[in-house]
Amino acid sequence: MLDRTDRSLVGVWWWTVDRWLLASTILLMVIGALLVMAAGPAVAANIQLASQHFGVRQAIYLLPAIGAMLFFSLLEPRPIRVLALLGLTGTIILMVMAILVGSEIKGATRWITIAGINLQPSEFAKPFFAIVSAWLLTLWREGQDFPGYIYSAVLMAVIVGILVLQPDIGMTFLMVFTWGFQMFLAGLPLLLVIGVVALAPLGLWLAYISLDHVEKRIDQFFNGGAWQVEQARDAFAHGGLLGVGPGDGTVKLHLPDAHSDFIFAVAAEEYGALACLSLCGLYGFIVLRGFARTMSDEGLFALIAGSSLLAQFGVQAAIHMASSADLIPTKGMTLPLISYGGSSLVASGVTMGLILALTRRRKPVALPGQRRHTPASSSAASRPHPLTNEGM
Repeated sequence: MLDRTDRSLVGVWWWTVDRWLLASTILLMVIGALLVMAAGPAVAANIQLASQHFGVRQAIYLLPAIGAMLFFSLLEPRPIRVLALLGLTGTIILMVMAILVGSEIKGATRWITIAGINLQPSEFAKPFFAIVSAWLLTLWREGQDFPGYIYSAVLMAVIVGILVLQPDIGMTFLMVFTWGFQMFLAGLPLLLVIGVVALAPLGLWLAYISLDHVEKRIDQFFNGGAWQVEQARDAFAHGGLLGVGPGDGTVKLHLPDAHSDFIFAVAAEEYGALACLSLCGLYGFIVLRGFARTMSDEGLFALIAGSSLLAQFGVQAAIHMASSADLIPTKGMTLPLISYGGSSLVASGVTMGLILALTRRRKPVALPGQRRHTPASSSAASRPHPLTNEGM
C-alpha cells in the first residue's frame, strides 16, 4: 500500500485520482470483454473465423487501452496540452490519408492500415480536439487580445470538413457538440447558443438531401427500421426483465455487427432490462461524478476540457443505446469501453485517462475546523474562480 507521505509519481497519483471513476472505468472494460466473448463467436462463424477470434483480439486491445488510460491519468495539465496538440496534428494527417489511400468499408473511407493494423484516426480526434480547443478557449478567456475562440472554430471546421468527406455524420455531430458545449462553458452568449442549436435541423436536412446513406437510414427509421434494427428490437423483447442467460441469446446469430454496433442489444437479450438499466446507470455515474469533480477549483482549463470530454463520452454512449433500441436512426457508433474495436477501445482509454488526470485533486484540502491559508502574493489567490462571472 502507498503511504500518504509518498511523494513519488505513482504515490501522488494514487492519493489524488478519483478511485470511483477509475474503478467504474475498469468495470466497463471487464463488462465489454465479457459481452464481446458472448457476441463474438456468432459473428466469427458467419465470416468463417475462429470462434473466439474477436474475444481474443478484444483482450489484446485492452492492454494498450489500459496503458493509455494510466499514462494520461498520471500527467499534469501542461504535458497533457502538449501531447494533445501533437496527437491532434498527427490524427488530422492520418484522417486525410484515410480519404486518399485508405480502404473503403461500407461506403466510407475512415480507416487506414499501418503495419498491418486497421486504424480509425477519427476516434482519436475526439479527445485530442477537446483538449486543444479547451486550451485555446482558456487562453482567450484568461489572456489579453488572444482570439482563441476563432482558432478553435477554425480547427473545428477543418476536422468537420474532413469527417464530411469520409463521410462520418455521427462523428461530425460529436465534434460539433463538443465544440458547442465548450463555447457555452467558456461564456458564449445564450442567444448565440440558441442560434447554433437552431442550425442543427438545417445541418441534418442538408445531410439528408446530399448523402444517400443518411437518407436511407432516416427513411428506414420512419418506415419501421432496417432488418438489423428489427433483430435488435427482438433482442429486447426476448430478454425481458432478467434475460435468457449468458450465452443463450439467439438474436446475435443474425446480427452481423452484434459485437460492435449492436452489442447493447446482445446485453439486453442475455442479461435483461435490469442489466441494461444498470449499465446506463454506470455511464451516468461516471458522467455526473466527473462533472462534480471538474467543478472544483482546479482552473478554467480543467473545467472546460474535463466537462466536454465527459459530455462527449456520455453522448456517444447514449447514441449507441438509443439506436440499438430503435429510438433514433441507426448510426455505426460504438459503445465506449465495451464495443469491439481497437481504435474505439484505445481512444476511449485515452479519453478516460484524460478525465482522470483533469479531475485529480491537486490542491491541499483543509482538515475539519481548519482554514486553508494561501499567501496573498500568490497567483492562485488572485485568480478568479472558473465559475464566477469574473472568471468567465
